[in-house]
Amino acid sequence: MVKALSVDLRSRVLAAVSEGASHRAAAERFGVSAASVSRWRALEREKGDLRPGALGGDRRSARVEAQSELILSLVAATPDITLEELRLALGARGHAFGYGTLRRFFVRRRITRKKRRRTPASRTVRTS
Repeated sequence: MVKALSVDLRSRVLAAVSEGASHRAAAERFGVSAASVSRWRALEREKGDLRPGALGGDRRSARVEAQSELILSLVAATPDITLEELRLALGARGHAFGYGTLRRFFVRRRITRKKRRRTPASRTVRTS
């Protein structure tokens, strides 16, 4: 898995650049890419901080979450609507979401899209 380089290394590289080394020379000396040196320098200029941003995680679910009321109201109006029908209904209202995006939306809320009633658990034997 990819991991951000340490703040200590970043600060040493930028110290070398501020002492007069070129980006390429500093990159060669510390074993990083010249592009990384340029990015770190820009980050230091813009934000005044060298710490890396968060890696990974969900960056796009805010789009579907913003339409949660609409999605839940469509499901409440038609309880047996399929995900594909829901996707088309949202598309008609100007909101384009993929099948997987809607599936993850319901998983986050622990809402199942099963067409049958839930079977009570067996008291005598485990059923799958």
